[in-house]
Parts: sequence; C-alpha cells; structure tokens
Amino acid sequence: MPPDPIRIAEVKAWLTKAEIDQRAGEFELTATPPITADIVFHAQQLVEKSLKAFLSWNDIPFRKTHNLVELGEKCVQLDKTLEALLKSASTLTEYAWKFRYPGDIEDPSEEEAREALDLAKLVYGAILERLSEAERP
Repeated sequence: MPPDPIRIAEVKAWLTKAEIDQRAGEFELTATPPITADIVFHAQQLVEKSLKAFLSWNDIPFRKTHNLVELGEKCVQLDKTLEALLKSASTLTEYAWKFRYPGDIEDPSEEEAREALDLAKLVYGAILERLSEAERP
C-alpha cells in the first residue's frame, strides 16, 4: 500500500518549517554581532519541528508543546538509537522562552548559540535519515 499523501504532506510541512528555522539561525550568525537570543530560539524550534515531523510520520499524536523532553521520549519509543542525541537536545527546551522577553537574563554567548544550532542540525539530520526521499521537503 502506498504511503498516505496526507501524512507525507504533513511531514513535509513540519520539515519545511524546520528548514526555515535552520536558515534563520544560520543567517543570524552572520550579523555583527550575531543575534544569539534568536539563534538559540531557532535551534530549539528546529529540533521541535523535526521531532514533530518524525512523530507525524509514525502517526503518533502529540499535544501543542515546546517541551523537547516530552517529544523526545515519544520519538525514542519509536527508535531507541535516537536516545543519546535527543537527551542532549532536550537541554534546548528552555530556549523556546528564556530569551524571548525582556528581563534580567543576559543573552547567550556566540559560542552557546553556535553549539545550540549545531546540535539542532544534528537532530534534524538524524530525523531526515529515518525518512525516505518522499517525505523530505
């Protein structure tokens, strides 16, 4: 039986949005100085949307959440080989909100932003490896 075209479209939509976050993070690294608060936000979003794509492909429901621990646990139930990577990436969860509003928190360093984006790209790549060309944007 051929793959469900609606499911393929949903997975592609998540991955397309994830790619936009990746591009935005990479672009913001080129600013002088880099826009680190936005870079880490886009890193978190890249992981979140990648995991939601993987769950969608596997027809696993998920609630509206930015919690990478929760999403990662669901993904690991499907593929145990993702466990170490997603455990590392779960630390990006706080970037969904931590620097989004004014306050007393200092923006992340350029090194922290680069590390977050690099980790997010690893997750995105790992998810792509688990999908066929048909599901990729």
